[in-house]
Amino acid sequence: MSHTLTRREFVGATALGTAALTARALAADPPAAAGRAAADRFQVGMAGYTFRKFSLEDTLNMLQRIDVKYLCIKDFHLPLSANAAEITAFHELCAKYGITGYGVGPIYMGDEAAVDQAFEYARRVGVKLIVGVPFETQDKRKVESARLLKYVEGKVREYDMRYAIHNHGPDNLPYATAEATMKWIAELDPRIGICLDIGHNLRAGVHPIEDLRRHHARIYDLHLKNVTAADKSGRTVELGRGLINIPELVRTLRDVGYSGVCSLEFEKDENDPLPGVAESIGYFRGVLDATRA
Repeated sequence: MSHTLTRREFVGATALGTAALTARALAADPPAAAGRAAADRFQVGMAGYTFRKFSLEDTLNMLQRIDVKYLCIKDFHLPLSANAAEITAFHELCAKYGITGYGVGPIYMGDEAAVDQAFEYARRVGVKLIVGVPFETQDKRKVESARLLKYVEGKVREYDMRYAIHNHGPDNLPYATAEATMKWIAELDPRIGICLDIGHNLRAGVHPIEDLRRHHARIYDLHLKNVTAADKSGRTVELGRGLINIPELVRTLRDVGYSGVCSLEFEKDENDPLPGVAESIGYFRGVLDATRA
């Protein structure tokens, strides 16, 4: 069964068209947004990496403009070394814009000290979700990754937090896909799960919707992304323009009862991401409405 949208399916599913959806994202109607939230168990958010070239306040201003209220915090917006005063100031600025930091990461962790730092950071920030990438060196990676994951398991139990491993496609083995990640974590504490990056999953040659169906019980965060190819050459594009069938993704999210955040991670146009971000968020919201029974 093909999961790729044809041009006709794309137009039919998004009857409003890209321009209208983009305008809607830039001037979202609060009652409509409330209705969306009531109908779906999941929320729409943003991965902080999208705004890697922008200050925190500029980032929050752009999120407010597109009516996105949930942010996964990256350490360039709130350093891993942040003290209590800096964290308080961060939350106060977020509150000013009506935005909540719901998790931290992705955080790369190459050793036990980095794991310790990440869990302490999440505790100080006041979140219960870490999006992490636990790996060590290229040599003897299998043994070292298994050892590091056991250490993460101990921290998950100590801190009572969820730890979602970010799959990174062919660029970052051994966690290329949700399927590959599950082979590492299936027997570990169930609070260790997956941040499913749908674009990277496809770039690794495995369809993300299939992995979502198979492993939804351990998926605690989801990165919305679309790409141009189902291999390493795939590049990020606006959400409605790539190979992944977003209407089918939405139906699957509802079918499996996903209740986390769907955070757009837009890697394209890092110096001017807002037009593509607005189009992508508007498209996603249009799909939410068009597919609702």
